[in-house]
Amino acid sequence: MAAQSKEDPLVALYTRYLDLLRSRIRRTPRNFKTLATLALAISLISSTYGSYKWWKRRLEDKAQGRKLLRKNSGLKGKDGERIIYVPRGNSISKVVIRPTKPTTFDAHRRLFLTPPRMTRLQSGTSTPAYGPPPQTKPGLNLAFLHQFLSLFNIMVPRFRCKETGLLLSHAVFLILRTYLSLVVARLDGAIVRDLVTGQGRSFLWGIFRWLSVGTLASYTNSMIKFLQSKISIAFRTRLTRYIHDLYLNANLNYYKLGNLDGGVGQGADQFITQDLTLFCTAAASLYSSLGKPLVDLFVFNYQLYVSLGPLASTLLLSNYIATATLLRRISPPFGKLKAVEGKKEGDFRGLHARLIANAEEVAFYGGSDVEKVFVNRAFQDLKKWMEGIYNLKVRYNMLEDFILKYSWSAFGYIVTSLPVFLPAWGGSGGKQELGPESANHSRERGRMKEFITNKRLMLSLADAGGRMMYSIKDLSELAGYTSRVYTLISTLHRVHAGAYSTHRRPRSTELYSLSDVQGTLHTGFDGVRLEEVPVVAPSLYPYGGDELIESLSFVLHSGDHLLISGPNGVGKSSIARIVAGLWPVYRGLVSRPRQIGMDGIMFLPQRPYLSVGTLRDQVIYPHTEFDMRENSKNENHLQQILDAARLGYLVEREGGWDTRKEWKDVLSGGEKQRMGIARLLYHEPRYAFIDEGTSAVSSDVEGLLYETAKDKGITLITISTRASLKKHHTYNLVLGLGEEGYDWEWHQIGTESEKLGVEKEVNELKAKLENVSEWERRLTEIDEELNKVLVVRIDGKEVEVPGESAVVENDEST
Repeated sequence: MAAQSKEDPLVALYTRYLDLLRSRIRRTPRNFKTLATLALAISLISSTYGSYKWWKRRLEDKAQGRKLLRKNSGLKGKDGERIIYVPRGNSISKVVIRPTKPTTFDAHRRLFLTPPRMTRLQSGTSTPAYGPPPQTKPGLNLAFLHQFLSLFNIMVPRFRCKETGLLLSHAVFLILRTYLSLVVARLDGAIVRDLVTGQGRSFLWGIFRWLSVGTLASYTNSMIKFLQSKISIAFRTRLTRYIHDLYLNANLNYYKLGNLDGGVGQGADQFITQDLTLFCTAAASLYSSLGKPLVDLFVFNYQLYVSLGPLASTLLLSNYIATATLLRRISPPFGKLKAVEGKKEGDFRGLHARLIANAEEVAFYGGSDVEKVFVNRAFQDLKKWMEGIYNLKVRYNMLEDFILKYSWSAFGYIVTSLPVFLPAWGGSGGKQELGPESANHSRERGRMKEFITNKRLMLSLADAGGRMMYSIKDLSELAGYTSRVYTLISTLHRVHAGAYSTHRRPRSTELYSLSDVQGTLHTGFDGVRLEEVPVVAPSLYPYGGDELIESLSFVLHSGDHLLISGPNGVGKSSIARIVAGLWPVYRGLVSRPRQIGMDGIMFLPQRPYLSVGTLRDQVIYPHTEFDMRENSKNENHLQQILDAARLGYLVEREGGWDTRKEWKDVLSGGEKQRMGIARLLYHEPRYAFIDEGTSAVSSDVEGLLYETAKDKGITLITISTRASLKKHHTYNLVLGLGEEGYDWEWHQIGTESEKLGVEKEVNELKAKLENVSEWERRLTEIDEELNKVLVVRIDGKEVEVPGESAVVENDEST
C-alpha cells in the first residue's frame, strides 16, 4: 500500500499530461494537421534523398581516390590547393593540402632574419644590411626563447585552428589528472584509516570508489598520451608543409640551398626528416612534462599549506629553489651536445646516401674499401661523441636521482612530521593535535589519515618537482633541436629573399659575391636575350664566384636554332644555368620566356632525371595525369610521342602505362636521353635548352630526333661538342676559341664567311700535307744519326755510347 501511494502522484501526473496532449490535438485545425504531416513527409523524403546523394558522392570519391592513388596523381583546387589520396589501412584517406601564402613568408621573414635595426651598417652606406641571425650556442637563453616562439608561430598560426583545440584538450586532461591525483591522495588516507580502525563497510566502499577513480584516471592518462602524439603529428605537419612550400617552389630554393648558400651544407634531408621529427616530439612532450607538474605544484602546495602550515610551504619553496640552482649549475650543456650529435648523424647519413646514389660508379672503380674507410670514420666519430654524452649523463643522472628521489623523500618525511612535533606551526593538522586530551583515539585516527594523505601529496609533489627538474634536461635537448630547425628555416628565408648580408663578407672576397648581385632576370620575353652578362660560376656564400666569360651578349628569336660549342670548362652549361635562374645574374640583363608551356622554355639537363611513379609519369613529367587529361591528351597521344622518340616498344616491354619501377635502373643511357626528348615533344615549348641531351644516342637517331623537334616548332639551343649537329642549327656560339682577345665568337652557320674560313683551313692543311715527304726524309736522317754509337775503351773494356759517329780508343788514363 505504501508503495502504491508513492506511485499514485506520478501516475496522476502522467495521466494528466496525456489528457492535455489529446485536448490540444483535438483543438488543432485540420489544415494545420495536414500541413504538419506533409512537412514531416517532405523532410523524411528529402533527408533520405540527401543521405542517398551523400552516400553516392562518397562512393564516387572513394573510387576516384583509388584510381588517382594507383596512378600517382591528385586534384587541383582553388588558390593552388592540392587534393591527394593516401592509403589508410584497407581504405583511402582524402587529404587537402593548402599552400602557404607568400604574404605569410613575408610576415615571418622578420622572425628568421636579423631586423635592420639590429644590424650594423657598413661604413659609408645608408641602407641596412640584411642577414641571418647571429650564430649562438644552443642552450637555455634568450636566443632559444626567440627561436622557439618563432617556430611556435608556424606550428600554431592562429587561435582558431586544430592545434589550439588539441592544446586546450590536452590542458583539460592535465588538470583533470591533477584533480584525480588529489582525490586519490585523500581516498588513500581514508582507506588506510578505515583499515586501521576496522571499519569494514567504509573500507569496502572506499575500495569501490578507488576502482571507480582508477578507471577514470586510466582513461585520462591514455588520453594525455594520445593527445601528446596528436600534437606532435600536428606540429610536424605544419612545419613540414611550411618547409616544403619554402623549399620546393619556383624560386629554386632546393637547388640554391646546397649549391649557392651552403648554410646547412648538403644535409637538408637530415634537417627536414630526423631533426624536425625530434623537435616536434620534444616540443609536444615538453607541454605535458611542464604543464602537468606546474599545475601539480600550485595545487599540491596549496593543499599542503592548508594541511601543514606556512612553515612547511616555506621549507618546500626553499628546497625547490636550492635544488633548481644546484642542478642548473651542474647540468652539462645538453642542448649544444644534441646539436652537434644531430650534425654528426647527418654527416654519417649523408655518406651512406652518397654511396647509394653513386653505387654504380663506385663499383666500376672498385672503391668499396675507400668508401668503407669514410663511413667507418664518420661512425667512429659519431660513436665517440655519443659515448661522451652517455658518460656525462651517467654522472648527472646519478646525482639527480639521489637528490630528486631520496633526498626529497627524506625531506618530505620531515615536513609531514611538523603537525606532530610542532603543532603550533602545523596548520590544520596542528590544530587537531592541540585538541582536547579526551579525543586521543580520534586524534590517532586523524593523524593516520592526515599522514597518509600528506605523504601521498608529498610523493605527488616530489614527482611533479622531479619532472620539473628533469624537464631542464629536456629543455636543453629541445634547445638543440630548435636550433637545428630554426637554422634550416632561417637559411631558407635568406635564400628565398636573397638577403645575403654584406657586412659579413671578407674584404678580400672577389667581385662576384651573392651579396652583390645587380643583374636582372626577366621572364615573359619571346626569345632568349643576354645583354653584357658575365658568366660566373658562383661559390658558396660568402665567397666570390669564378668568372668564366667576362661579358656575353646575344639575342635569339623563334626559329633561329643555336649551337653552343667549345672545349670543356669554358662555361657552356653555365649559360643554361644562368638562363634557367639556377645561377644568379651578377650583371646585365637576361630575358627568356616563362618556363614550360606552349609559349615557354624547357631545359633538358646532362643527366636525365626519372621520377618516382608510372611509365606515364616519366613521359609527362613534371605534369600529373590530371594535368594531362586537363590538356586533352591521352595514352594514344603519348604512344605517338614515344614512337617519335624511338621508344614505342617500352609500353609493351614494361607491361603498360601504369607499371611502376625504378626507372633509372631499368632504362639504358640512350633510353634515358630519348625519354628526355619525349618529354620535350609532350610539352612542346617554344624554346628548348638541350645540354648534351643526345650524347648517348647514335648520330642517325640523333638527327631524326632533332628534325622531329624542329617540325614541332621548337627552337633548339643545344650545348654539345659534336660537329655533326651544326647542320640542324642556324647559329653557332663558340666559347674559348674567339679571336681578337674575345672569349666567345658568334657566327651564322652556312654563310659565305664560314665557307671561306673552312676553305682557308683546308688550304692550310693541304700546304702542310705537301711537306710530308720532306718531314719523312728528315725523320729518317734523325733515326740514322741516333742509331750511331761511340765506342770508348775504359780499363781495357769497350763501352758503347749512343749519339756519336766515331770510334775512339783511350789509354789507361782516360
